[in-house]
Amino acid sequence: MADNGGHGPRPAGVPAADRLVTPAYPHLLAPLDLGFTTLPNRVLMGSMHTGLEDKARHFPRLAAYFAERARGGVGLIVTGGFAPNIEGWLSPFGSTLASSSAARAHRPVTQAVHAEGGKIALQVLHAGRYGYSPLCVAPSRVKSPISRFTPRELSAAGIERQIRAFVRCAALARDAGYDGVEVMGSEGYFINQFLAAQANRRTDAWGGDYANRMRLPVEIVSRIREKVGRDFIVIYRLSMLDLVPGGSTWDEVVTLAKAIERAGATIINTGIGWHEARVPTIATSVPRAAFAWVTRKLKGEVSIPLCTTNRINDPAVAERVLAEGAADMVSMARPLLADPEFVRKAAAGRADEINTCIACNQACLDHVFAGRMSSCLVNPRACHETELVIRPAPARKRVAVVGAAGFAGGELLRLLFRHPAVGEVVATSRSQAGKPLGAVHPGLARHGEVRFSGAAPAEAAAGADVTFLALEHGESSAL
Repeated sequence: MADNGGHGPRPAGVPAADRLVTPAYPHLLAPLDLGFTTLPNRVLMGSMHTGLEDKARHFPRLAAYFAERARGGVGLIVTGGFAPNIEGWLSPFGSTLASSSAARAHRPVTQAVHAEGGKIALQVLHAGRYGYSPLCVAPSRVKSPISRFTPRELSAAGIERQIRAFVRCAALARDAGYDGVEVMGSEGYFINQFLAAQANRRTDAWGGDYANRMRLPVEIVSRIREKVGRDFIVIYRLSMLDLVPGGSTWDEVVTLAKAIERAGATIINTGIGWHEARVPTIATSVPRAAFAWVTRKLKGEVSIPLCTTNRINDPAVAERVLAEGAADMVSMARPLLADPEFVRKAAAGRADEINTCIACNQACLDHVFAGRMSSCLVNPRACHETELVIRPAPARKRVAVVGAAGFAGGELLRLLFRHPAVGEVVATSRSQAGKPLGAVHPGLARHGEVRFSGAAPAEAAAGADVTFLALEHGESSAL
């Protein structure tokens, strides 16, 4: 840690030029000591499937995608889920890590993140009865309401094979250069199915009372820790609130958390709701940090760090959650899709420049569910970092934005102000003529030297090298 002139340590993971003497978010930017390694801050980039994980030919794009978030200061990245075997597929031939050759294909991803000073963990996700595949398996032959396939019930020997697959996947992740793994034990997937009586109707040593139903995750975490050693991050994603009938009770959640800690987990991450649950958990209508209370409830029951999640898309909200002691870390997925520089901007006192996730789910989740590549409605470069490359122009230009007072104009101005090729911006709006930029777009207030002009489109374009039209309702586009 670098000395900061008597004002405490600077937050690591953020370039020196963007560090503040007194950070605006001291809890969010505080390092987290895990014993064998230290995370530079309390931000975990949560697992989110993008479609880039499914084919190795997309891994150069995946590497660029994660590297940009590492460069932006994220403390720890978690990948989208990778199945440990074909029985754990989410969809046929989807993301899988089950061989040495597959592990070698991941090397460019981990190397790209490490080159930016970041840390990355691979999520091991077995879909169980959620798998959209005829090969899917589960504790019992109980069909999921969100898959057309009825799972095959595993024998005791079959369960042992699944455990070994989890362990092998974690070892392969370590060989591929990952700093850790996250064991997906929530959201209604395979492990979660064993825990819930409604999905686990077995009467053998893997079913019945809760002590038997929780054997699977404890065995998985314990054997992974034994295999990978002590200096490897093992996160367990614990379903703290199932939101479905027949889900785990709170006493069962606490019992499992304590057992997972004893088994060797480094961090427990919060999972909220099965995918078949009818309660909104990530939509725009869900309040910010709406489920932090669940993580807080577990504080004091275990001694390892707890990470909270869902609808935390603003550094002030994240800071409040941490300052109030609800969690030790905050997980953000979509907010880092929207703005890879989220942490860097927060650390530099530029939170007003953060491109905020609006929780619309239209270009991220909806795209993935439709079998398309994920992106972001407010950041079209997301997952396209190798294609939409911003390069410096040989000379800085005078740019006019006609109709700059609207939503499209505001977003265009935000991009232009950060573009190295832009020397001067002229913003025009008949309705807002004479007003300072901050009066119309408060998030751009730092560029207060810009005032709206009432010039006609043709007049604005006449003195500009480049003109953009972002016309307001009723405004003429005649040039």
